Amino acid sequence: MNQTEHSLFNLADYFVDRNVREGRGDKIAIYTERRNYTYLDLQKMVNKTGNALRETGVRIDDRIMILMLDVPQFFAAFWGAAKIGAVPIPVNTMLTPDDYEYYLNDSRAKVIFVSEELLHLITEIKGDLYYLRDMVIVSEEGGAWVPFKQKYRQASSVLKPALTTRDDVGFWLYSSGSTGSPKGAIHSQYDMVVSAKNYARGVLGLGEDDIIYSGARLFFAYGLGNSMYFPLELGAASVLNSRPPTPQNVFQCLERFRPTVFFGVPTLYGQLLEYKEKEEREKGRSAAPDGKHEFSSVRICVSGGEALPTELFYRFKARFGLEILDGIGSTEMLHIFISNRPGDVRPGSTGKPVPGYTLKIVDESGQEVPRGEIGTLLVKGDSAAQQYWRKRDKTRQTMQGEWVNTGDKYYVDEDGYYWCAGRADDMLKVGGIWVSPVEVENCLNSHHAVLESAVVGHPDEKELIKPKAYVVLREGYTASESLAEELKKWVLDRLAKYKYPRWVEFVPQLPKSTTGKIQRYKLRNLQGAPLA
Repeated sequence: MNQTEHSLFNLADYFVDRNVREGRGDKIAIYTERRNYTYLDLQKMVNKTGNALRETGVRIDDRIMILMLDVPQFFAAFWGAAKIGAVPIPVNTMLTPDDYEYYLNDSRAKVIFVSEELLHLITEIKGDLYYLRDMVIVSEEGGAWVPFKQKYRQASSVLKPALTTRDDVGFWLYSSGSTGSPKGAIHSQYDMVVSAKNYARGVLGLGEDDIIYSGARLFFAYGLGNSMYFPLELGAASVLNSRPPTPQNVFQCLERFRPTVFFGVPTLYGQLLEYKEKEEREKGRSAAPDGKHEFSSVRICVSGGEALPTELFYRFKARFGLEILDGIGSTEMLHIFISNRPGDVRPGSTGKPVPGYTLKIVDESGQEVPRGEIGTLLVKGDSAAQQYWRKRDKTRQTMQGEWVNTGDKYYVDEDGYYWCAGRADDMLKVGGIWVSPVEVENCLNSHHAVLESAVVGHPDEKELIKPKAYVVLREGYTASESLAEELKKWVLDRLAKYKYPRWVEFVPQLPKSTTGKIQRYKLRNLQGAPLA
């Protein structure tokens, strides 16, 4: 049976061309420090990139890897590939040559787009690349290097979208847990539309007039929605900055571009507060009393990646007058599926289900647990990935029919708010009772001397598992045995006795992933070794 017009769908046509068709051609789509790009500029870049890729021999379903900083050319590479039916695969920019060798050979990508600043990560690969055929090196200022530059210049700025459907493969995102090799999550053409409508519109209420800035980078699922397809869904604008999201750089972008929506992760929010508090101590003054501050243009702040500590929520609100909307998403589900809402925030919780998603919390036998009890969180929704590439067993373990097993431990309270208890492999069983490391960490973090903490299981003299805390102190505080005892008592006075940390070890920093998540498994594996 022939495809009908109604069955066809191409995500690049939807997110880019639709905005031009609806009259936004002259509206700014992307703000950068060098120049601004309208929707017509973006469409031209996408079409020329797609045509140039076809000229190099790229065909429908071919994989295109994207190892790029947060620059407009990332959009051109992603949507240009998608428009001709090829499959873009953004990858983490903060890994090693060995990692990229794995990604390229695992995905069988034929072409890779690489930011000039990251080129050494590919040229230093020592093994064989069995499938890679072409490399496109891109400079933010000068565009692509020769020879792709010539193909791009000569390419037509008109391009019809490939005859794809909603269920065709649209793009991949690599998901890596604490163990095992990274997994290529295969997403359909329509998944981005589901996430954008359910969350960006349905929960956050974002619109065409918003300017969106994300401290979280484009290369992973959270940042890809924040900076790229959320703004394009809305006909809004995105702020892109290729520099690392240090507090100084983030504050400069906030002041220059005056965004209305800001996305970050808990680590970044903590760094921003520490930066301003240190600056104010050095200058001998407090926050501006007239309410003028770097976040004064922002109406919505969002956090994702891991649970937002309650103490951090209150400190940020006191300093900037804004509530941070915490939520949880995953690479497999594409973006956030539980969230606090504007005007409906329960600090410390992850909020309530995003419209379009169904949740259940189950025990080890797969049975739903009573309200208030901790179990494993499962989610169902139309943005779920199809499968993991070449990982059948992992697909079966995670994608259980309509349900996706998140691997997160949760409970839901009497009012329907969901509370994170940590990753399944982070949970501790103390005296036969489950203990959430997140709960203990939140308690520790509320102490005036603690910047951040991580809690893991550690055997006592009887080889029984008890909580152990690794603590990073705020500036001006010194590690001591008396402070360690004070922190133990702090938790003991506030939580059930079996939850308090039997040991407190002070460390200069906590091991974290490139997306800012605390890697508790590295702390478990220390076994007395010094923390790097």
